[in-house]
Amino acid sequence: MFLGVDGGGTKTAFSLIDERGRVVAEARTAGLYYLQQGIDIVEPLLRRGIGEVCATAGVDVADLSYAFFGIPCYGEISADVPVLDALPRRILGEVGYACGNDMICGWAASLGGADGINVVAGTGSIAYGEHRGRHWRAGGWSELFGDEGSGYWVAVQGLGAFSRMSDGRQPPSALAEEMRRTLGVTTDLDAIDIVMNRWHGDRGKIADLSKVVTRAAEAGDPTAAVILGRAGRELALHVEAGAAALGFEPDQTVPVSYSGGMFGSAHLLGSFREALQHGSHGYELREPLLPPHVGAAVYAARLAGHTIPLDRISAVPTLEGLS
Repeated sequence: MFLGVDGGGTKTAFSLIDERGRVVAEARTAGLYYLQQGIDIVEPLLRRGIGEVCATAGVDVADLSYAFFGIPCYGEISADVPVLDALPRRILGEVGYACGNDMICGWAASLGGADGINVVAGTGSIAYGEHRGRHWRAGGWSELFGDEGSGYWVAVQGLGAFSRMSDGRQPPSALAEEMRRTLGVTTDLDAIDIVMNRWHGDRGKIADLSKVVTRAAEAGDPTAAVILGRAGRELALHVEAGAAALGFEPDQTVPVSYSGGMFGSAHLLGSFREALQHGSHGYELREPLLPPHVGAAVYAARLAGHTIPLDRISAVPTLEGLS
């Protein structure tokens, strides 16, 4: 049995696969983005999720062969790395495991562990790629000065447009009314109280407002469409940087895939695809092969020296919203 854990900003997904590639159990807990609530949230969430996925499969933790934990922000705070590396040991006992950034889950799932680049755009955004033994990452610089193209970034652009429309600094559009309805404000300035005081700037709650922008764009709102178009182009810049950093030759085809909820927006995905078509390399955009949490389990098997052909992954994930 191989355990995969894909930690995210708003949820953490667990997957257990057997040596034949059958997905035998899944579970979900709250997000592992610990920078806001502290590193102490990590172990209880992992313990709960591992307990649930093992109970569903009818196995003991000691029966696991290997595990991979994709943790948001892993590697970004040097002092936290040894702490995060040690946490699973208290849950798994003698079971082998490895920890890494959750971007690896998206890459392993989307491209099946093959050379290429994967871009993640969920609550935050980040990209990871491998090519001929080289490893590379870009993005993930936090919501304060990075995460372009992410749910948080799109939401902030939407809130900014809302404030300008409210002031009369920008022509009004349906986006403003959709934002008012979602926030439930009595007056527009109440948005400050909701986002800053009641939500305390909560990253996940703010990122959820990206859905307002997506809905408005789908209804034909031009301002929302522009925001999502910019998001797609920002994400494509990650790929351009990665192709150069990983040493892909100009005449090489670069496999590219994606993961994260923001790619569910047709406007964003279309902009991303168009930007790649005009990029410096020949990019082959591929639909993700697996959800990230299943990819994490496949990667765990790989780390244990057990290769599972992707065509043998036999169960479709059943937990709503895991991909």
